[in-house]
This record gives sequence, C-alpha cells and structure tokens, in this order.
Amino acid sequence: MKSILFKGAALATGMAMLAAPAFAAPVAEAAAAAAEAAPAVPNPGNNAWMMTSTILVLMMILPGLALFYGGLTRSKNMLSTMTQIGATACLAMLIWVMWGYSLAFGPESTGALSQFFSTGSYFLSSVTSDTTAATFSDEVISEYVFVSFQMTFAAITAALILGATAERMKFSATMMFVTIWLTIVYFPIAHMVWAGGGFLFEGGMFGLDVPAALDFAGGTVVHINAGVSGLVLAYMLGKRKGYPTEPMPPHSLTLTMVGTGLLWVGWFGFNAGSELEADGTAGLAMINTFVATAAGGLAWMVAEKLAGHKGSALGFCSGVIAGLVAVTPAAGNSGPFGAILLGIVASVICFFVVSKVKAKLGVDDSLDAFGIHGVGGIIGAIGTGIVYSPALGGPGGDDFVMGTQVTTQIIAVLVAIAWAAVGTLIAGFITKATVGLRVDEETEVNGLDISEHGERAYN
Repeated sequence: MKSILFKGAALATGMAMLAAPAFAAPVAEAAAAAAEAAPAVPNPGNNAWMMTSTILVLMMILPGLALFYGGLTRSKNMLSTMTQIGATACLAMLIWVMWGYSLAFGPESTGALSQFFSTGSYFLSSVTSDTTAATFSDEVISEYVFVSFQMTFAAITAALILGATAERMKFSATMMFVTIWLTIVYFPIAHMVWAGGGFLFEGGMFGLDVPAALDFAGGTVVHINAGVSGLVLAYMLGKRKGYPTEPMPPHSLTLTMVGTGLLWVGWFGFNAGSELEADGTAGLAMINTFVATAAGGLAWMVAEKLAGHKGSALGFCSGVIAGLVAVTPAAGNSGPFGAILLGIVASVICFFVVSKVKAKLGVDDSLDAFGIHGVGGIIGAIGTGIVYSPALGGPGGDDFVMGTQVTTQIIAVLVAIAWAAVGTLIAGFITKATVGLRVDEETEVNGLDISEHGERAYN
C-alpha cells in the first residue's frame, strides 16, 4: 500500500512539475501586463529633491536677487527695488496657477499654434495630488511639485528684468507690465523650449529634421528672455536723471555680496533641479554650477586687472553671476571643463560689454541686466552646442554633429531675442498708455522709497 501511495504521489508531483512551465508563462505575462498598465508612482527621493530645489529657487528671488539688486542701487531706492522684486514674484506665482501653467505646459494643444502655447488645466483644474509629471526617463514626479518648480522660474525671470529699469519705473507700471509680459512673452517661450511639441523642442520647427535646442535650465527661457526684455524696456523708459554724468555708485556692496552668495547657493536648485530627478545628471549639473561660477568670478577680476583697474568686489560678484548665467543652459549638457571654459569666456565678454559697449548703446541698463544676463545667456546658449560634444567631455552621442547643433542653438537664440523684444514693446506700450511707465521728476529726485512707498531703507 505504501508503495502504491508513494508511486502515486511521485506521479502527481512529476505531472505538476511538467505542467508548471505551461502555467508560469501566462502568469508571468499577466503580471507584466498588470505592471505595464499600472500608473507610475513618484519616487519619494526625486520628489524630495525637487521640493528642495523649488525652495532653493525661491531663495534666489527673496532674499537673493532682492539683496543683489538692492545693494547696487542708491540708498533712496533700496526698498523700492526690493519691493518691486518681491511683488513681481508674488504676482507671477498667482498668474502661473491661474493661466500660466496652462499656456506653458497645459494638456491640450492642436494645430500649428501648439508649437507656441498650450491650453487646458486653467486654475490647475486637471492637477491633483495623484497626477504626475514626466521627467527625462521612465520616472515621474508629483505634478504639484513640477507646477511649483516651474512657477519659481516664471517668478525670477520677471524679476530679473527689473535690474534694467531700477530707480525710475512706477510700481503700478511694474505690476501691469509683468502681467502682460508673462502672458505674451514668458509662457510661450517656456512652451517652445521645454514642452513636448514646442517649436524648439524635439520634433518641433514644424517637423523639420533638426535637433532640438539644448537649454538645460533656462539660457533662452530665462536669461536671454529677461536680458533682452530689460534692454528694450530701458530704452522705452529713458535714462535716469543725471545719468551718465553724475556718479551713481552702489550704496552697499556688502549687501550685493550677500545677495551674490544666496544666488549661487540657490542656483543649485535652478540647475541641478532642472534634471527633475536626483540622479547622475543632476550631479553633473551640480559640479558644473560650482566650477563655471568659480571660473567666472576670477576671470572678471583678471579682466579688470588687465584693463588697468583693481580687481574689485563688484567685479567678483558680476563674474559669479556671468558664470552662473552661461552655465545654465549647459549645466547637464557639458563636462566640467567645458563648463569652466564657458564661465571664463562669458565673464570676459560680459566685462567688455558692461565696461565698453554699454556706453555706446546709449541706454541706461541700470544694474546690467542685459549686459550680464542677456549677453551671458547668448554665450551660454550658443556655447552649449559646442561643449555638448563628447570630444570635449560632453554627453553628446556618437551621432552628434557640432555644426548642426550650433545652428539650432543660434536659431533658438534668435527666436528668443525676437519674441522677447516684440512682446516687451507691446507690453510696454500698453502699460505706458494706461498707467504710464516712469515716475515724475520730483519722485525720482526724492527717491522711490519715500515717494512710492512712504518708507526709507535707513533711518
């Protein structure tokens, strides 16, 4: 009996083992199909890094940019400059959640116009705690986190323009101009460069067989955009009373130095955060943000010395910003030594533009928004097409063709310049016709702090 039972058990076991592969295949296929159908879940580590990056970019605005620009003005306009920056950032954030995110990254777009803006999700109607945003791999992050991160970019870009208009633009004019400018200039350019289907994104340019523009963190979207817009608006406003015959030195380079440090620290969120993941490319963007900035700060001081001046604190701060601006589009698109080269080249050229060319342009770019952000952004955007080459340590593949990529970069730069210039003219003329652009002469002489806000920075 035991023998029969044993044989029966052995036979059953053998049959089960033979049948197992036949059953395993459908089970494995079903599990794979279920996994494929299941929505991707945000990696908590990536979410945490992006939330941190978002706060770092906010620190760039308040207090970073506010102190940097504020220290460069005369003391009678210190609070006005800082208040305009803070209020501009707040206004941009509210506009972003109402219609800005929709125009830049909305879920709906059709026809040729979809290459310039999108629609849908006004007032974040389609965004919930469960919705996600794609990154550059199979990963996703929470959509609210992505919305917040991009919101800070819109805020700081609008605030950067104010460096060209400091000490003479009405507060009311600033608020109206920013509202119009964000809508017709910033949101479309952000969509063209960073949104799927955008004109300068992969597959854009109306389907032409050209590579996408490389802009890792905002060389075109942020810096060229803000710099060119500031230059145009400065021309529309006219020069400050007494400029350039009266000396108008910065009232506190100490505060400007503090602002510079805060900007540099915050820029790691700006650049490394633009990878949208805490991975090796974010690490590359991080080290590039270190070394390009270091090279830029020292290169400006060397340029000052070679020009017969003393290496100055203001020059150091200016060089740091020039290096940061230039490496922004190349942060994840360059090797460290390519980033160093960009920082040096941008710093030296920006020094030349600010010290020599600016006077010949006949414009009062008060705090050199165009001279550093505009020019540095142009150098960085075009230079990215060069340092992307694997021969220079960049991440380009075996099929990388430098000439083709540089051509695309130049097209992107020209599009950004033209769009920003025309859009700023429209926004400026509308603002001028409604509330006026510039304060009156008495207000300017007394200072905008007391005249526009009833306060003084120092008592």
